[in-house]
Amino acid sequence: MKRFTTQGIILARTDYGEADRIMTFITPDNGKVKAIAKGVRKSKSKLAGGIELFSISDLSLIIGKSEINTLISTRLVKHYGNIVKDLERTNLAYELIMLMNKATEDNPEASYFNLLMQALESLNDAAINLELVRVWFYAQLLKLAGQSPNLRSQKSGEKLQASQKYDFNFDTMSFQLGDTYNSDQIKYLRLLFSNNSPITLQKVQDSEKLARQTKSLVSSMLQNFVRL
Repeated sequence: MKRFTTQGIILARTDYGEADRIMTFITPDNGKVKAIAKGVRKSKSKLAGGIELFSISDLSLIIGKSEINTLISTRLVKHYGNIVKDLERTNLAYELIMLMNKATEDNPEASYFNLLMQALESLNDAAINLELVRVWFYAQLLKLAGQSPNLRSQKSGEKLQASQKYDFNFDTMSFQLGDTYNSDQIKYLRLLFSNNSPITLQKVQDSEKLARQTKSLVSSMLQNFVRL
């Protein structure tokens, strides 16, 4: 029987039979992995302690004849336990995991695993604003999908001006003259779509306010282009 090892974060799990559970993991090196964890719902299961929601786990699996592998051993590497102490953080963690599952095919690149790991780390830090984590995650998911907006020039090709306000054109993924978004909001969008982490964005002046102001736009981009 062929085996392999990897690290994984749970994306979905479904009870199966009397004590088993079918689980979907996102991994850094094997894309999305589906596996059955036999007997994991029993109180004395050796597998259960090494696989929890909002965690990174070491996994050992036997390759299945179908798409479902068999999980044979687990070890908890990192559990983001502070998330479950707060209902709002728990709900957002569920939302982001579900988004990740819907937005990825069977073999997503390692960047998707790293994004979800960073999101869980951020949600585990009570000092980081929830809406900031949400809008940052949306922006980064768009970026990985190749759907970053043009945040430097107008639809016409002219450079965006700090003294002007703009509307967003979804057809061209760029701004045009209007009255909706000011320069501070556009600058913040640039930060969201860059390589900044939530802990770095938290230090930006008026970050929480700007996250709320830009959330609707980034959310609409996600719905339009990732088709969730």
